[in-house]
Amino acid sequence: MSAMGHPRFRRKVRRCLRQSALITGILLLCGYIYGTKIEPNWIEVVPIELAIPHLDQAFDQFKIVQISDLHANKYMPESRLARVINLVNQQQPDAIAITGDIVSKRSGFNGEKLQQQLSQLQSKTATLSVLGNHDHSPTIKLLKRTLAASQINNLDNQVYIVKRGEQKLAFAGLDDPYWGKPNLKKILNRLPDQVPAIFLVHEPDYIERSAKTHRFALQLSGHSHGGQIRLPFLTPIFLPFGGRKYFVGLNQVEDTVTYTNRGLGMTGIPMRIGSRPEITVFTLRSAA
Repeated sequence: MSAMGHPRFRRKVRRCLRQSALITGILLLCGYIYGTKIEPNWIEVVPIELAIPHLDQAFDQFKIVQISDLHANKYMPESRLARVINLVNQQQPDAIAITGDIVSKRSGFNGEKLQQQLSQLQSKTATLSVLGNHDHSPTIKLLKRTLAASQINNLDNQVYIVKRGEQKLAFAGLDDPYWGKPNLKKILNRLPDQVPAIFLVHEPDYIERSAKTHRFALQLSGHSHGGQIRLPFLTPIFLPFGGRKYFVGLNQVEDTVTYTNRGLGMTGIPMRIGSRPEITVFTLRSAA
């Protein structure tokens, strides 16, 4: 009888297989608990200082808090959204920028409850938003009414000017460039000359078009969730169309700085691994 056919050897193999299956099961369970219960609640507040060309001293240390991809569905409990809003308000922002996917496609939302929470956002000058691909769904009219009732200015191909004395800072917002009705030309026509501008657009890869205008100092985007599930040192397994190249963090294209926020909610597989939910705090500095 060969060694492999010996009963003792077969028992040893079966024992090793059972132990391997048990360890694998434990690891999968731990991964599931971490990805669904721990990391989605482990919100990171990311501070960034940026020098903005032609920004007047009147806007030095102007603070913009960016949030993105709330995906107000069953995977964004009211308690977590309330905590997000508290964290945003704790930063004492001059302006709040919401860069799309406020709700989730194919998931209904309670407009009254969402309005009650979003209306708690506190900024010194304005709370601004743009819509993302998920927002362009059968509930879009309800969403727009909810934003308006929450005192959130949805920049639907619009420009919003913040003034400090005679000095100005412009915010421009583009309707979703792939699922909405974007009109960049309309925005450019409304931007005042010689005024630094911040550009809000949901999909980050749009930077390759917006940067060619040489009109925006900073682009703020979301959409990619930073991959949502990302193994160390590797490109995320899944990245959505429009968010595959500039899928996370700071980049520069021509003379425009772009930032992609990892977002706060989840879609698809409802877990986060290696891509913590994010609130970004930008402190603008005068280049002078």
